[in-house]
Amino acid sequence: MRATIIHAPGDIRVENAPEPKITAPTDAVLRIVAACVCGSDLWSYRGVLPVAEPQPIGHEYVGIVEEVGNDVSSVRQGQFVIGSFVASDNTCPICQAGYHTSCQHAQWVNGAQAEYLRVPLADGTLVTTPEQPADELIPSLLTLSDVMGTGWYAAKAAEVEPGSTAVVVGDGAVGLCGVIAAKELGAERIIAMSRHESRQKLALEFGATDIITERGEEGVARVKELTNGIGADSVLECVGTQESMRQGLQSARPGGNVGFVGFPHGTQIDGQELFFSHVGLRGGPAPVRAYLPDLIGRVLDGRINPGKVFDLTLPLDEVAEGYKAMDERRAIKTLLRP
Repeated sequence: MRATIIHAPGDIRVENAPEPKITAPTDAVLRIVAACVCGSDLWSYRGVLPVAEPQPIGHEYVGIVEEVGNDVSSVRQGQFVIGSFVASDNTCPICQAGYHTSCQHAQWVNGAQAEYLRVPLADGTLVTTPEQPADELIPSLLTLSDVMGTGWYAAKAAEVEPGSTAVVVGDGAVGLCGVIAAKELGAERIIAMSRHESRQKLALEFGATDIITERGEEGVARVKELTNGIGADSVLECVGTQESMRQGLQSARPGGNVGFVGFPHGTQIDGQELFFSHVGLRGGPAPVRAYLPDLIGRVLDGRINPGKVFDLTLPLDEVAEGYKAMDERRAIKTLLRP
C-alpha cells in the first residue's frame, strides 16, 4: 500500500509499505476513506520533536472496516467507522470516568496517512455511523477523530456553561473547533484570538462574537476591556506555547477555568501565581472517544459543520504539499484522499 513516511524534518514522502494485518484478536483493519494532517504533526515536520528514523505518520482517520479479529463484536466488515487517535478498551475505570486517552490499556494510533490502517482495541475505539455517510459529510466526520473532539474537550475542561463568556486562544483547526464547542455548550460571548483574516471569518461563522488580534499583555488587556475588567469565565488554550498558556491563564477571571489542549512545548507555570489567581486548570490529550457518539449525531443532524476547517484537499500522493502549506500557514488544515 501507499503510506506517508516522515524521514526527517521537512522530509515527507509517500512510499510503498506492507499492508497492515490483524496481529491481535481485538484488532480491526480499515480502508482509509479520508485522513488529514494535524497541527501536532508539524512539530515533527519542523524538527521540534526528533525524528530518529523513517516512520509512518498520521492519527486522524475515517474508513471502512476491511477485517476484524476474532474477539471484535461491535464493528463488522463493510461498516463506516470513526476512531480516536488513542485506542482504548472503553471498559476500564478510567474510560468509564470519561478519560479514554488515559485508558489502562491505551495504545497510540499511528500511520493513518495511508491507504490502510490497523486499529487496536477496535471494540472500544471505533464508532460506526448508522449508514454510509454522504460524501459531503466526510470532512466533518473526519474532524471528530481529533480536532473537533479536542476543541470539545477544551470547552468541557474550561467548564463552558450557558450564558458564559469564553475566550479561545489559537486560530488553528482545534481553536476554530473550540469556537463551535463553546457555541454548542451555550456560551453567550465567544472571544476568538486571531491575526489571520480567513480564520477570523471562519471563527465568526462558527459563532465567535468578538475577535482580538493582539497577543501577550496587550491581548489580555483587550479581554479585560471586553469583560468590564473581570476576565473570561472560560478560556480554551489551543496552542501549547509559553505565550499562549500565559495569555490563557491571565485572561480568565478569578474562579474561572482554563482548558488546555495545545501540545505543550517549553511551557512553565508559576505555581504561586496560579495559587493566588483562583483559576482552575485542566487539560491533556482529548478523550475524543467519549464524545464521538454525541458529535456524530450533531454532524449528521446538520447542527455543526466543523469540516469547514479543511481549506485544502489533496490526493495522498501530494501529502508533502499539504504539510508545506500548513507549515507556511497557507492552509488551516489539509484533508487527504487515498
